[in-house]
Formats: sequence, C-alpha cells, structure tokens
Amino acid sequence: MREPSVKKQTEVPLPSLWEALLPVGFLVMLLVLSVKLYSSDSSYGPNQIALILSAGVACLLGMRNGLSWKDLENAMVHGISLSMGALFILLVVGSLIGTWILAGIVPTMIYYGLQIMHPSFFYVASCLICALVALGTGSSWTTASTIGIALIGIATALDLNLGMTAGSIISGAYFGDKLSPLSDTTNLAPAMAGTDLFTHIRHMLWTTVPSLIIACTLFLILGFTSKSGSEIDLSSYLELLRNHFNVSPVMLVPPLIVLGMVMKKVPAFPALLIGALVGGVFAILFQQGTVLAFVGDESLSKPMAMLKGCWTAMFGGFSITTENAEFNKLLSRGGMTSMLNTVWLIISAMMFGAVMERTRSLEVIAGKILGLARSTGTLVSATLATSIGMNIVASDQYIAIVIPGRMFRAEFENRQLAPQNLSRCLEDSGTLTSPLIPWNTCGAYMATTLGVATGTYWMYCFFNILSPFISAFYGFTGFTIVKTEKPAVEEREAA
Repeated sequence: MREPSVKKQTEVPLPSLWEALLPVGFLVMLLVLSVKLYSSDSSYGPNQIALILSAGVACLLGMRNGLSWKDLENAMVHGISLSMGALFILLVVGSLIGTWILAGIVPTMIYYGLQIMHPSFFYVASCLICALVALGTGSSWTTASTIGIALIGIATALDLNLGMTAGSIISGAYFGDKLSPLSDTTNLAPAMAGTDLFTHIRHMLWTTVPSLIIACTLFLILGFTSKSGSEIDLSSYLELLRNHFNVSPVMLVPPLIVLGMVMKKVPAFPALLIGALVGGVFAILFQQGTVLAFVGDESLSKPMAMLKGCWTAMFGGFSITTENAEFNKLLSRGGMTSMLNTVWLIISAMMFGAVMERTRSLEVIAGKILGLARSTGTLVSATLATSIGMNIVASDQYIAIVIPGRMFRAEFENRQLAPQNLSRCLEDSGTLTSPLIPWNTCGAYMATTLGVATGTYWMYCFFNILSPFISAFYGFTGFTIVKTEKPAVEEREAA
C-alpha cells in the first residue's frame, strides 16, 4: 500500500509556468468579479465559490499531467486537515465572545475603557496594549479575541473609525506575537531557516521596532486629525451598560485566567474553551437578570433558564434589544454559528492551496521568482514576495513560512547569508501579511472576530504593511544582513 503513494509523490512532473499561473489568474479574475458584484458581502459565499472553482481548474491541470482524482482528493483532505486546529480555535472563540458578553465581561471592559481612553490617543493606546498582551501570550488570535473585541466595543461607543481601530489592534497584536518566544510562527520560522529561536528574535528587532514606531506615530496623527467622537454622549452608553449588566472589576477575572493559561503555555483551544465556560459560570453567578431576559422563556425553571442562556450564548451568541440600536449592535454578537461562514472560507481556501501544492504549481511559481534573484537585495525581495504570494494563493501563514523556507534555505547558504536573514524574511512577509488577505485563515479570523471586514481595516495595519518594505530595504543596502563563513563544501570544491 505504501509503494503507490511514494510513486505518486515522486513522479509528479513539474507543470509549465502557464499551467501553474492559470489557476491563480482564474482565481484573481473571480475575486475581482466577486468584489464588483457583491462588494462587502463578497466573503459571505462568492469568494468561497471562486476558491472552489479555481481549485477545480487546478485539478484539471493536475489530471492533465498524470495525477488521478483520488490523489488530488487526498491532497485536499490533507490540506484541510492542516487547518483543523485553526478551525477548532475559531469555533471556540465564537463561544467565548458569546459567554463573555452574557457574563458582562466585555461590557465591563467597555465601561471602564470609555472612561479612561481619550479618543485622541485611542488608536496608539490600542496598538501598544495589544502589543504587550500578545508579547506575553504569544498569540495574536487570543489578543484579538479578548482585548481586541473590547477595544472594538469602546471604539463603537466613541464613534471612532472601526477600520483604524482594527488596524491598530492587529498591528499591536502581530508585533507582540512576532517577538514572543511563545508564538508558534516565531518558533516555526527559525526551524525552517536553520537558526535558533532567540537569534531569530534578536534579528527581527531591526525590522519590527522601526515598523512599530512609525505605525504608532501614524496612529497618533490619525487620533488627532480624524473624527474624535467627542460629540457622542457617553453617559447614555454608561447608563445602558449599568442598567443591563452588573459592571464590576470582578468581571475582569476570566480574561486574566485565559491570559494566565496562555502564558503558562496551555494550548489555545483548551485555554479559550475554559475561558468560555468560566464566562458561563460568571454569567450564572453575576448576571442572572440579564440571562433570564436573554432566554425570555417563563415556562422554564430558573436553573434550567440559566443553563439554556449559557448554552445558547455558546452556539448562537448573545443578543439584546434596547431603545439604542447602536448599543444593540455592539453587544449582539458571538456564538459558534457566527464563525461558520469563516470556516467555510478557510476550507475552500485550503482546498485551493492544497491542489496548487500537490500539482507542484507553487514550486514552479516560486522557482521562477528565485531565478530573478541575482543580488542579496533581490533574493530578500524574492523571498518576501514568495511568502506574500503563498499567503494569497495557499491562504495559510504556515504554508507561507514552510514552503519558502524550504525553497530558499539552500540559496541563502550558498550566498553565505546567515539563516536568521531568511527566518526574518519569512516572518516579515509570511506572518505579517496573512491578516491583510480576506480569504487567508488569519484575515478571515480577524475580520470575523473583530467584526470589521478585511477590506475595511487592511490599509490601517501600518505595522504589517511596513515590515516587508523595511526588510527589503535592508536587503538592498546590506544593513543588518549577517554573513557567514564560506561553506565547507565550496572550500573543498575550490581546493
């Protein structure tokens, strides 16, 4: 049984360049049409169809080159399986949001945040807060699903730009994630490049710190020049929060529990699931009136109504009806069902990426890019471009790190470039550009968790946008590019 599998894996011919690019071109065309026809609703079905149809085109070209349907199907199943961990986390984040609103945790964060966050400093403060949280937890996803949703709520109440707010949250979250030794991508990149973790982190400081300083400066400028929201009467929001929720510092305990677990290296899924369950317990203990009003079923006994309220919040989210429509919109969120469209998008994207990898189309495209890399600057730029391209085509940041890492590692060695140069490139592009792409797992996650479309926030993710450009600039100037001694193999050949 093993031999046929090995044979198929080793005898797949390389497709021609036009064959490798055809599914990509087809996908780009469909995505453009999707945005034109459906605008901001393009990620709610149209983009998924575009990805599935493009995967079909890639399958046809693969079969033309000798692959069987079963082989391609197995590749798609395997590709989807790689994203299952992300899908589990995505679903449990939906539950966490639902129970944390029901328990008054998010309303408490918003209540206190409204009183201490001045609109002029809001964006830069959001960026720095998220950077610190992500640095301690090693997770941009956890940061967005905890501190991030509270900041979005505060911004909504202050009538601030949600795109700018989401951009500041993501910028800070990815800065902390990228420099944290607890982050999976921060460990994956040096492993692919052949360097150690802390050498990698120290080398990344040269691109991350300048990018964050520039980003914070821009957020500060935006805070002083954009609409401040000062005309909003915050007292009405504060009164509504007090009337419908028991606001207390005790409500901040569940976020601290989750952050503590993540810092203790508890895996994200169980940590967030425990956080969601703790939220349900807090709802039963401290928000009984809110839970009973949410259930609205007088036929149930109080214990059964409390159970139903928490259960419903986990799968269907929380909803509230008041005289203030904006307040209702702010707090009617969450539940696993709210994540199902994103799950659909990720599955469709992974299907396309898996077929492109199995047919070796990704390898051909990256190889052509490498052929243009003559100098250190062009090699660095080629690596950055390939990782960004993988994020677009394969729709997953891990693929955007692993494949370019495998492909360019030998070339960096041959050119006597230390492996930390490669690992930094992989993170500057593969990790940081993933939330900027709507159909990427990270882009879909951030858009769904924060409730702000990728197309609305990406241009404000200054840190994520700046880092690849700074990395490319260093490549062309040679600044911070570390050299190695001449490889022993070349010395022997020269002798």
